[in-house]
Amino acid sequence: MTRRELEITDPEEIRYILDHGLVLHLGLSDENMPYVIPMNYGYEFKETGKLVLYLHSSHVGHKLDVMRRNPMASFSIECDVHPFEGRVACQYGMTYKSLFGRGSITFLTDTAHKEHAMQCLMKAQTGRGDFVFDERMLSIVTMMQIEVEEYTGKYRPLPEGLRRE
Repeated sequence: MTRRELEITDPEEIRYILDHGLVLHLGLSDENMPYVIPMNYGYEFKETGKLVLYLHSSHVGHKLDVMRRNPMASFSIECDVHPFEGRVACQYGMTYKSLFGRGSITFLTDTAHKEHAMQCLMKAQTGRGDFVFDERMLSIVTMMQIEVEEYTGKYRPLPEGLRRE
């Protein structure tokens, strides 16, 4: 990151972004072509401090084919996105908080692991962690996890001259 003063390193701020982001933009490599898709997500921080992201899908489709050919992925999540106006065109912009990173996708096959991943996903999407999943429900979805190898948080505040007190 070139603008270190805009970097977010506080774990609570990282968690804030994960809790308030609505969509994860997943970047994959489809045979030398970028392939980016929006997805719902869940997450957890392991005891080691490692971030794990959880995704779900149907059992068939292009994105799964791409993931199976190349499990390396990148992602971005943003929240608190608000446009602002400036006095001239190049002063217009957006305030935001974002998280972006990369890692490797693994397909989950163990029923208990899939259920845990779905609980994390539903908690992130609804704020609730009390859903019940039976084996049939878990059998109709493909669950994946991204072991995040590196990530960076960033924010863009409203420029000083545009702030209203």
